[in-house]
Amino acid sequence: MISLTCLLCFSLFLSSSWVSFLICLFLSVVFCFFGLNSSFSVSLDTFFSFSSVSSLMVFLSCLLCYLSLMSSWENMKSSLFNMSISVLCFVLVVAFSCSSILGFYIFFEISLIPTLLLIIGWGYQPERLQAGSYMMMYTVAASLPLLVVLLYCSGNIGSMELILMNMLGSSLGGFVLLSVLGAFLVKLPMYGVHLWLPKAHVEAPLAGSMILAGILLKLGGFGIYQVKYSLNLMNGSLTMFIVCLSLWGGFLASLMCLRQMDVKSFVAYSSVGHMSIVIAGLVLDSSWGVFSAVVTMMAHGFSSSAMFCLAYFSYKKSYTRNIPYMKGLLQVFPVLSFWWFMFCCVNMACPPTLNLLGELSVVPVLWSAGVSLSVIMGLMVFFSAAYNMYLYSSLNHGTFSSYVHPGGGIKSSMFLCLMGHFLPLLLIMKSSIFNFV
Repeated sequence: MISLTCLLCFSLFLSSSWVSFLICLFLSVVFCFFGLNSSFSVSLDTFFSFSSVSSLMVFLSCLLCYLSLMSSWENMKSSLFNMSISVLCFVLVVAFSCSSILGFYIFFEISLIPTLLLIIGWGYQPERLQAGSYMMMYTVAASLPLLVVLLYCSGNIGSMELILMNMLGSSLGGFVLLSVLGAFLVKLPMYGVHLWLPKAHVEAPLAGSMILAGILLKLGGFGIYQVKYSLNLMNGSLTMFIVCLSLWGGFLASLMCLRQMDVKSFVAYSSVGHMSIVIAGLVLDSSWGVFSAVVTMMAHGFSSSAMFCLAYFSYKKSYTRNIPYMKGLLQVFPVLSFWWFMFCCVNMACPPTLNLLGELSVVPVLWSAGVSLSVIMGLMVFFSAAYNMYLYSSLNHGTFSSYVHPGGGIKSSMFLCLMGHFLPLLLIMKSSIFNFV
């Protein structure tokens, strides 16, 4: 009998209209709550398997793909554009629900193809070719050692199923651990291997930036979660080095946000800072750490995607992404300024949002690992508030530039898109859905 999972993936593959995506969105909500129920957290067939984490990621994927179509009304007439997002959504749903580690790896890599097509086909400048090649070189080169380790371990065990590899496999450590985690650390990305991300965001269209920041970065975090479970990766000195490098890099990325002139590059470096918290929570491998990482991934998926939407909507009004030339939005577009205020507050983890829950949950884990890590985390929280206040005041205060021509009116789809990003961030009121560890 064909499972509900196959029906969802098939409908996502065929969807090229908003009606189909609404159906898929409803199915994803049903999957989310079924997956969060412990009685449904079992294998549905021989290929698909749902857990609470994968159900949340499927829900995030379907919702953000629908919102990306809603916000890209200018490209909706292109059937190739609709098909690219539909195929990408299908690939992401299958990747998040695979019960085989090799199947997850295959769809993990396939997701790069429609993303590259979005960047090259609907990017803004000729530099999009360089940005696409940067993304492919970084991610593909880092994932080759992971493929070798997966084939070696599955050959010794005789199976590629996640549960069997966890039960029968031996613990891995040392540089094997680094080669396994490297593919996902580049995807998240960790500071030091992050240079492809700002380039890709600056050149990508709105839908590409939304899906790249909201979903594709979460593939890296979900991959660490799956691989640590299936390959029994050990914690050691190398693990602590990764955590220290990640947090220090997140702090440096927060400082770099204060120097950015391009608003899309600003949001991209903000994503690097937030993903450092996810890396620390997952690699330290405690219940609070995993809880913090999953909550932060969900919160960042919606907040960063919404900020890219706001950057694009502001660009359509001012026809520039240069922050000093976009000032004065409060005078001419007060409603847009209100949404900038709301999502800047969300991005700096103001209560009551999921971002606050995710950042506070990782503090006990960092404190037990080392007091210096908690100090760096405190500095990251402080500068996160600083650069978000700087972004809001730079864009909305001051006199609207006389060199900028006024744009068109605000469309109703803009408000629906922003509201669709904001409402899931209030899930802190129902935080029991994250009690899976």
